[in-house]
Amino acid sequence: MAYDRADVLHDAALSLRPGEVTALVGPNGSGKSTLLRTLARLQRARAGDVHLEEDGTDRVDALALAPKQFARRVALLTQQRPTPGGLRVRDVVEFGRYPYQGRWGGTDPEGTAAIERALRLTGVEDLAERAVEQLSGGQLQRVWLAGCLAQETGVLLLDEPTTYLDLRYQVELLDLMRDLADEHAIAVGVVLHDLDQAAAVADRVALLRDGRVVADGTPEEVLLSERLTEVYGIRIEVDTDPLTGRPRTRAIGRHSTRSERLHPTP
Repeated sequence: MAYDRADVLHDAALSLRPGEVTALVGPNGSGKSTLLRTLARLQRARAGDVHLEEDGTDRVDALALAPKQFARRVALLTQQRPTPGGLRVRDVVEFGRYPYQGRWGGTDPEGTAAIERALRLTGVEDLAERAVEQLSGGQLQRVWLAGCLAQETGVLLLDEPTTYLDLRYQVELLDLMRDLADEHAIAVGVVLHDLDQAAAVADRVALLRDGRVVADGTPEEVLLSERLTEVYGIRIEVDTDPLTGRPRTRAIGRHSTRSERLHPTP
């Protein structure tokens, strides 16, 4: 993948599997969002393919699908989205039903149920009639996610979805991703900066650096202290969270041991 003839991704390959959450992690500029947007066909790679498997066997060339055909299979929540004026929350969520509507709107018999389900899953049901310009950043983030869920796709791509969300809704969003994978067999691909969130929610972690996937596997296989220290350029310690049994990371800065210096052990 290239911007203005400068390569951004180099032989980067990623597989998203039904019923699994795959987290893309890595430093700023490592190519995480570019890879996700390439999978979503928002950016075209110089070389490579994007395939979808249907019914577990048939491979479909995703790049050859018509836009609405593709949008029935893959939904993307991007980082940057405009705030539409003069619309209710319900209207924005309804945008997610466009792949199922005819050229001039047309009928969408399953649309109402899909919209209500998406509003409920994202916790914005009580905001359905509110104007979107009255919402906070976190509320608007959940509304856009509801639009993606109303799209009812088998693949859901999320680019830093916890941005603007307070701690409660970050946790609820991570739980929702797990529910979508576990209960609805959706293939979820998510870009996260928080390594502990990735460890907590993901079945697989893809670690990127300089446009390449340098490690791809379970959180326990990928999130290793030596590897993370090298990739991020800062000392990162990894241990096991006693509550979850998952990897837990800690970046060590210049002041990380200040308390120990002030209160040395006798």
